[in-house]
Amino acid sequence: MREIQTRPSIEAVVRIPGSKSITHRALIAAGLAKGESLIHEALSCEDTYYTIYGLRELGVFISSSGEIMNIAGTGGEFSPSADTKSIYLGNSGTSYRLLLSTVALARGTYILTGSARMRERPIRELASALNKLGAEISWCGHDGFPPVRIKARGIRGGKVEIGGEASSQYISSLLLTGPYMENGVEIEVKGTLISRPYVDVTVAVMRQFGVVVRREHYCHFTIEPGQKYQPCSFTVEGDVSNASYFWAAAAVIGGTVTTENISSLSTNQGDRGFLDILDAMGCQVIRGRDRVTVSRGGVLSGIDADLGAMPDMVPTLAAIALFAQGRTTIRNVSHLRYKESNRIWAIASEWGRLGARVDELSDGIIIHGGERLSATMVDSHDDHRLAMSLAVVGLRVPGIKIKNEQCVNKSFPGFWELWNRL
Repeated sequence: MREIQTRPSIEAVVRIPGSKSITHRALIAAGLAKGESLIHEALSCEDTYYTIYGLRELGVFISSSGEIMNIAGTGGEFSPSADTKSIYLGNSGTSYRLLLSTVALARGTYILTGSARMRERPIRELASALNKLGAEISWCGHDGFPPVRIKARGIRGGKVEIGGEASSQYISSLLLTGPYMENGVEIEVKGTLISRPYVDVTVAVMRQFGVVVRREHYCHFTIEPGQKYQPCSFTVEGDVSNASYFWAAAAVIGGTVTTENISSLSTNQGDRGFLDILDAMGCQVIRGRDRVTVSRGGVLSGIDADLGAMPDMVPTLAAIALFAQGRTTIRNVSHLRYKESNRIWAIASEWGRLGARVDELSDGIIIHGGERLSATMVDSHDDHRLAMSLAVVGLRVPGIKIKNEQCVNKSFPGFWELWNRL
């Protein structure tokens, strides 16, 4: 349990650690390359640990010194497993989805499992797509959900259709392993692809490791056979999602926060769009080459926001919305019900516990700003993004206590240390 200390205002400069999303992808690309790669400013957290663990179970050598990781890639030729091997991936949905395709490239029988919450997070569409491409994946328990059994023997590849509404990580998983499918891969996306910027991040990482993806917007992707990742020295840029809590601090209590190691002018990270939302709500935003400065310019105003492209920003916006005039509507995020928690329900529950007026929608949430809030014990629901957003609320509402606050280790182990420096 952690009690949040209120602050009258803020003047701070914070250096943001490397991006979790980029670290996951760079680790897999480096593990598939043949030879030694160095990943600088990689994020070491619970989620990326599970990706490292999964790659090590396939025979990839990974060591680290500070924020530098050394990866000896196998060229896609993983150590064969004579016996059935179980790989536990906790509640890291990114690790599970990206490694599902990677493990299918190996040889042997594997069980990909995870936490109790992971067993509630759907994976059917990705497994079905991989089976159509020549993999052999079956269910160990409830159909469509982890754990799964993979009889790995490589992936034939070819053309496959997959829906875009469930998770962009399904597309990223197929893309990352596409160069090592025998016939390459051609992906036709049916419907509207959610969280599109994460696919842009995947394609950008692949390019830096020497693989080119041909694409038609977000509906068609092709990787020609014969391409392979090349080992390289790769630097991970700062995590925009994690920077958002510090920007939110300036918005909620006033003052100025500068986040370093954030290149909002050139990053592919979709959460950079959150700066436009802060602009629209009444903040002053200065975008620099390697830093962003946010100040509250006056009274905050509610907003109507489609966050389909940046779902991780929903809890952050929901925290700010409590202190904005009028109503804030967040739309097009129904897939948040399958994150580390059912985030739509969890926000409505915990914000309501504080005295807020919240309407839960099928695909989003409405927060009515300006309600009188009172301190209480709130539950993080073992969800890192809820815990960090509740810390923002605690800057204004005295006496908020957060249960299970250590869940931030999933994506931001140093969060509380940096937060206390405010």
